[in-house]
Amino acid sequence: MPLEPAIESGDRSHTLAPVESVAQISSMLLDTDPTLDPALAEIARATATEGVVLLTNDGTLPLGERTVAVFGRVQVDWFAVGYGSGGDVKVPYIWNLLAGLRDAGVRVDDDLATRYSTWSAENRPVFTANWGQWPHHFPEMPIADAEVAAAASRADTAVVAIGRAAGEARDSILEPGSYYLTPEESALLDAVTAHFDRVVVVVDAGNVMDLSWVVAYGDRISAVLLAWQGGMEGARAVAGVLAGESGPSGKLTDTIALSYEDYPSAPNFGHLDVNVYAEDVFVGYRYFETFAPDRVLFPFGHGLSYTTFDLSTTVTTDAGALTLEAVVTNTGAVAGKEVVQVYTGAPDGALGKPARQLAAFGKTGLLAPGASETVRLTVRLDDLASYDDAGATGTRSAWVLEAGEYPVFVGTDVRSATRVAAFDVPETRVVRTATEVAAPVLPFERLTLARAADGSAVVAHETVPTRTVARADRILTTLPAEIPHTGDRGVDLADVAAGAASLDDFVAQLSDEELSLLARGDVTMDSPLGAAGNAGVLGGVSESLRAKGVPPITTTDGPSGIRLAAYASLLPSGTAFASTWNVPLIEELAALHGQEMLRKGSDVLLSPGMNIHRDPLCGRNFEYFSEDPVVSGRIAAAVVRGVQSTGLAACPKHFAANNQETNRTRNDSRVSERALREIYLRGFEICVREAAPRVIMTSYNQINGVWAHYHHDLATVVLRGEWGYEGTVITDWWIEESADPDFPALADNAYRVRAQVDVLMPGGVKRDGAPQAYADTSILDSLARADGLTRAELQRTARNVLGLALALKPVVDARTLEG
Repeated sequence: MPLEPAIESGDRSHTLAPVESVAQISSMLLDTDPTLDPALAEIARATATEGVVLLTNDGTLPLGERTVAVFGRVQVDWFAVGYGSGGDVKVPYIWNLLAGLRDAGVRVDDDLATRYSTWSAENRPVFTANWGQWPHHFPEMPIADAEVAAAASRADTAVVAIGRAAGEARDSILEPGSYYLTPEESALLDAVTAHFDRVVVVVDAGNVMDLSWVVAYGDRISAVLLAWQGGMEGARAVAGVLAGESGPSGKLTDTIALSYEDYPSAPNFGHLDVNVYAEDVFVGYRYFETFAPDRVLFPFGHGLSYTTFDLSTTVTTDAGALTLEAVVTNTGAVAGKEVVQVYTGAPDGALGKPARQLAAFGKTGLLAPGASETVRLTVRLDDLASYDDAGATGTRSAWVLEAGEYPVFVGTDVRSATRVAAFDVPETRVVRTATEVAAPVLPFERLTLARAADGSAVVAHETVPTRTVARADRILTTLPAEIPHTGDRGVDLADVAAGAASLDDFVAQLSDEELSLLARGDVTMDSPLGAAGNAGVLGGVSESLRAKGVPPITTTDGPSGIRLAAYASLLPSGTAFASTWNVPLIEELAALHGQEMLRKGSDVLLSPGMNIHRDPLCGRNFEYFSEDPVVSGRIAAAVVRGVQSTGLAACPKHFAANNQETNRTRNDSRVSERALREIYLRGFEICVREAAPRVIMTSYNQINGVWAHYHHDLATVVLRGEWGYEGTVITDWWIEESADPDFPALADNAYRVRAQVDVLMPGGVKRDGAPQAYADTSILDSLARADGLTRAELQRTARNVLGLALALKPVVDARTLEG
């Protein structure tokens, strides 16, 4: 169960001091020390700052020397993060907006501030103890029109704070207080805009909410700031942007449409049992820029600054890549940062293609007025290929560049990017052949592109290709060879680490029981083998394995911080991370976060979350990055590189197509192979190729009828076979019971091991839908049958897990000695 999120006053009375040695770990794990590394706090604040997106501004921002009346209870009861395992960090402090504004030197109307602070203290937010039933919003403080008028007599500018939250097992809903404004919030905006000439609205959220009211209020609202949930320092960062201490430089990683119904996923989201991904590859801006540009309120990549920039771009092309040099010049009066975004188009062909797709991006450093910086970006032409899952181009199951012209657009958002170059593909070229994976079993109609008589894009539909590959044959032809069993020969895992023995020598010693133990965690969360409050432990879960040198490996929830009994930093949400568009900054933050993991006793951070923002209602979008797989993949790779630079492990999740929280453990994502590869797997592929994560977590849902934790096509064929992944694959916590449809002698964990999903976490099983704190015998039962799981498959899983143990062993051993 999650801890109740800390909603604190934001008065930072805590002394921040660095933890300077591993020797301090024991006291930290006793849950007595609230001090945090000030360097991590500072970069968390910088990240939250760069993740703030300024949507509109008539010049009212920055606030400067004006006296400001702050409305909305969220100024005190700030949503610092979303709900569930991705946000339940025991944090010693959380800034709120009111405290942040005062800290930034903004002259706040004290009478109104006292009114809100007093009322909030007397009307604390109510959190139910039931998982997934936390509030989407907090009811507003009643305020009379006369009080608003009185505030307007004391202050010339109003700031209205509106807050929303969602999270794990808690999708947003199409109701006031979630996706829509409440009547009380609308009444507050009515009153404030009636009495103030300058009104700034701050939206504190982790997910996109309805912003059609921005149009309805028109110039009565002077500025709108989208403050993605920024963790413990988030509200302070937002206040700094409002005050002008820092300029806004965040960019949207999602399209904000005029209405929810405009999103192409809207008809096929929220269903309990099945969601059909009928929009196919036309997700987010890919749909809007192709078919419905007039239904966009704020385009993908949008974000204003307090200054202005000029871009001058040079493009060169060779046989394999585009090289772009964009000279960015600050033409305004204050310092700022800008994001260069590169999009490509594609010719009409056998495969319907979006009008624009993001190909590359880069962010400048802080540019003083008049200063320039050259942003250099490279785009591999092969990365622009489309996946042909039907053979329409003449080659099925292949990445294909169709013949024709590919325009290149450069700018600061998808809509304003202008054409700067083009390259021609003289004839259709197969970039990479693959193999059919995870194809739909049942046909459905997917969206594709057609042209009207005037050449404009119109929506068309076609039937998705269905599965043709026999899974059983694929598996049987690729079963591994067994390592002959030798029994215990005294080979320690340290001997393998030192090169005195091979990993096969070590695995050959292990009994069937020991092999099966490596395929599950230590049965329960908060294992006594790891730091207090851990998510689970794997690896050395038995005395016999530990006697052979296999260390217990402690996992902890992320992505917004380390979820333990000890105090830890609460970091910005995934959406805030991505909205920075700043890969080096995220990597630097993740490296410092890795240092905190070392101090706190975490070996594997269950982060980054990197599923696609397919629909704005998905409750867990705050943990994820974007509707675009390139943004998602590159930001995720930065997190992984940063964490793993400390010698520890990061664990991207949830593999794959976890795009809805409602009934997430039973829901079936029905998606074409093309959309799966181009949209929902693409970010994971980028992350694997660029950062080599040591662990990957599967998702709860089914993909075309097969649960992700049993999905041989995804875990073995794609992840390991095509992408060359060499790490460990773990389940999300607990799995659904199922028998292998092709091999009756395999069920549950034996079925999982055959798929090469290595470890059941936390190690216990579900009975009658409820987690149980004991292990089952499905692996050993199947192993004992002639037609069951083979010992070689179990050895393969053991090798994957022991590879992780070897990678982490120096760090784990050092912690044990120091602690």
